[in-house]
Amino acid sequence: MQIRPILATLRYHKAGTLLIALQIALTLAIVCNALFIIHQRLGQLSRPSGVDESDLLLVHNQWAGKPDADEVASMMASDLATLRNLPGVANVYATNTYPLSGEGTVFGIGHSPDKKTYTDSTAIYFVDDNALATLGLRLIAGRNFRPDEIGASSKHSKIEPDEIIITQALAHHLFPDASAVGKAVYLSRKPSIIIGVVGRMRTPWVDSSMAKWDEYSTLLPYRRLEGYTEYVIRTQPGQLDDVARRVKATLYAANRMRVISPKNGVRTFADVGAQAYNSDRGMAILMGAISLIMLTITGAGIVGLTSFWVGQRRKQIGVRRALGATQRDILSYFLTENLLIGVAGVIVGGVLAIGLNLWLMNQFEMEKLAMGYVVAGVAILLVLGQGAVLAPALRASKVPPVEATRSV
Repeated sequence: MQIRPILATLRYHKAGTLLIALQIALTLAIVCNALFIIHQRLGQLSRPSGVDESDLLLVHNQWAGKPDADEVASMMASDLATLRNLPGVANVYATNTYPLSGEGTVFGIGHSPDKKTYTDSTAIYFVDDNALATLGLRLIAGRNFRPDEIGASSKHSKIEPDEIIITQALAHHLFPDASAVGKAVYLSRKPSIIIGVVGRMRTPWVDSSMAKWDEYSTLLPYRRLEGYTEYVIRTQPGQLDDVARRVKATLYAANRMRVISPKNGVRTFADVGAQAYNSDRGMAILMGAISLIMLTITGAGIVGLTSFWVGQRRKQIGVRRALGATQRDILSYFLTENLLIGVAGVIVGGVLAIGLNLWLMNQFEMEKLAMGYVVAGVAILLVLGQGAVLAPALRASKVPPVEATRSV
C-alpha cells in the first residue's frame, strides 16, 4: 500500500480530514484526564479508614438547652454507663469526631511551640481509654491512655495535653529515623509526650486537598463537654442492626433533654463511608459517562465521514477494481487512510491532554497525569477508529468493477 496516493486524497478532502483529526484530539485529551480522575476517585473509595468498620455504630447527640460543663459531664457519664449496659454493646466512648465524618479540628504539630515553624497538620480526636478497643485500632508501640489521664475540654478551655497517641504515618513523618514513643512534640505552647503509636487512622476528611496528610491523626485524652457529642459504639458481632434500632429509645429513656436527628442521628460506619464518598462516586460516574459519550460521538463521526467518502468515490473504487485491485486492497486503503488521520489526531491530542492536566493541576490541585493514561487513551482511540471505519470500508471493498462504467 503506497502512502502518497492516500495523502493526496486527504489533501483533497481537507475539511473532513481536519474535522475528524480534531475530534480525535479533543476526545483523547478529555478521555485521558477523565480516566485519570476516575482512577483517583475509585482509589479513594478503596482506601482503608484504619478502624474496624464492622459492627461500628455512630450516634450524634445534641444536648437540649444550654447545660454547663459540669452538667454535660454528668449526663455524658450517665449515657456511657447506659450504653455499656445495653444488650449487644461491646464498648463505647464519647468523642468530638471520627474518621470520614467530614467534621473535625486541625492543629499544627511540630518540634517547637512556634506555630510558624510547625512540621505539619494533624486531625484531632478526643478519646478515652476505651477508644482503641472500640475502634479496633492496633497499638504498634507504647501504651494506651489510663482512665486517670482522661481530662475534659469545655468551650473556653485550652487544649494542652500532657500525653498523646499518634498514627504510624505521623510518627514516621515527625521522627523518620527514631521511635516516636517518649518524644515530645508541640500542639500548643506546652509539650506533649507521645505515649503510643497506632497503625492507621484516617482523618475526618476525604477531600483531595488533604490527601498529603490524610493519615496524620492525633488522639488526645479528653472528653468534650459542650453542646454536642458523638458516641462511637462497638456492637457484638451480628447485633449491629438490633442495637441501631434500640439505641435512640434507650438514650431518650435515660434523659429526654437531648436531640437525636431522625435522619442522621444514628448511623452505621458503612453509612458514614457511603456519604463521605458520594462526591467521589458521583464524579467517577460523571467522568465515565462523559468519556463514553465522547468516544461514541467520535466513532459515529468516523463512520459517517467514511461512509460519505465511500459514496463519493464509488466510481474511483470501481476503476481500481477493474484495473485489478482486490477487495482486500480496497479494505486496506480505507483502513490505512483512517489510521493516518487517527495518528495525526492522537499526536495533537496527547499534547492537549498534558496541557489540560497542567491547567487542572493549577486550578484544582490535581496530581500530574501519568503517561500511562495517555498511552492507554491513544490505544483506545486508534482501536476505536479502526473499528468504526471497518463497516464502511467493507462496503467499499464490495463495490463491483462495473461501477467504473457508470456515468451517474
